[in-house]
Amino acid sequence: MLSEVDAGPVAGPLVQGERDSVRGVTFPDNARSSLQPSPPGRVHARGPRPTLRERFRAFRIARVASPAFQRWAAGFPLTRRIAQRNTRALFDLCAGFTYSQVLFACVRLDLFHTLRPGPLPTAVLAERFRLAPERAERLLKAAASLDLIARLPEGRWALADLGAALIGNPSVAAMIEHHAMLYADLADPVALLRGETGPTRLSGYWPYAMAAEPDAAEADAVAGYSRLMAASQALIAEDVLDAYSLASHACLMDVGGGEGAFVTAAAARHPGLRLMLFDLPAVAARAEARLGAAGLTVACRGGSFFSDPLPRGADAISLVRIVHDHDDARVAVLLRAAHDALPSGGTLLVAEPLAGTPGAEPISDAYFGFYLLAMGSGRARTAEELSAMLRAAGFAEIRSVKTRRPLLTRLIVARKSAKV
Repeated sequence: MLSEVDAGPVAGPLVQGERDSVRGVTFPDNARSSLQPSPPGRVHARGPRPTLRERFRAFRIARVASPAFQRWAAGFPLTRRIAQRNTRALFDLCAGFTYSQVLFACVRLDLFHTLRPGPLPTAVLAERFRLAPERAERLLKAAASLDLIARLPEGRWALADLGAALIGNPSVAAMIEHHAMLYADLADPVALLRGETGPTRLSGYWPYAMAAEPDAAEADAVAGYSRLMAASQALIAEDVLDAYSLASHACLMDVGGGEGAFVTAAAARHPGLRLMLFDLPAVAARAEARLGAAGLTVACRGGSFFSDPLPRGADAISLVRIVHDHDDARVAVLLRAAHDALPSGGTLLVAEPLAGTPGAEPISDAYFGFYLLAMGSGRARTAEELSAMLRAAGFAEIRSVKTRRPLLTRLIVARKSAKV
């Protein structure tokens, strides 16, 4: 990768050889002077002898880190676009928080629903949002630059595709509002990594994450996160049910089911399916009231799956965005509890945002990596890691099933061996 000189060094691929040239074009003297390899033994004074690939990578990084090389690359026709593109990518990383706060302001002001009926001029939007016209113009221009809305002639503004997509996914808006706590916890990320921040806001928001007795949480303590869980599960429930049909099952139990978003979607797909839900007592009580008001018959049971056996009677158990919230020892207890609760031949569905998903590395490694760190427990796992944990819990016939949006969730299906 290349960056323009004012953006600072960015490392990445540039050339397809180890000489002082790019596709046969010789570097100018002021760039070539910075391209001399490091003295032998300086970089790899210890450890095994570096491979050819490692030596080339060190050579390339040294070149790209050179201000003289950056100036040359920013002006050379064959590398100018790469330099410009990487400058933009580096700046986007620096400005990412500002972009997210622009989005937060749009959601908080309900800009996207306001524009849904049709375009509106700046003056109307400013009055509706109780903003000075110049401040409204500033926000609208920022939102347009992020492709959330579009600027039309005569000072009018309309929805763009990204803004329209947010209307169709209210759970995303709920997560955007929720992220205010995450940003507060990440104010000093190095202190968070060193464990020097003390209790975080997220660990208090998710009482089961760090509590010694999570099943003792009262109704007020679970209300906020129960609503958020319902919103986030609704986002991916249909994707899970598209990937795996429950038509062959008699009873589904959703463990950690929150207020019942997944069992509600399952009931709509399979009206004859018996339904159970298991969660913390205070959460299960909220689910029972909500599902009853919706006219659904669901057996809601309260308890902690770390200390209480799971109810029996279901031939399918679902764990929807539950496993990644917990550390390995607790996940092992949960998977074993699910195995014990299932009959011979029963099925476990694990729907998770998995690490190692092509194209989703920033989601699992950056977003969930730091979100779960702030929460106090859990990690994103690869399909292979989860499969190994399922085998250790006693499951067999473990397979991955494709979903419509693997960046949001993937599905692993495991079966309990039938007795011979």
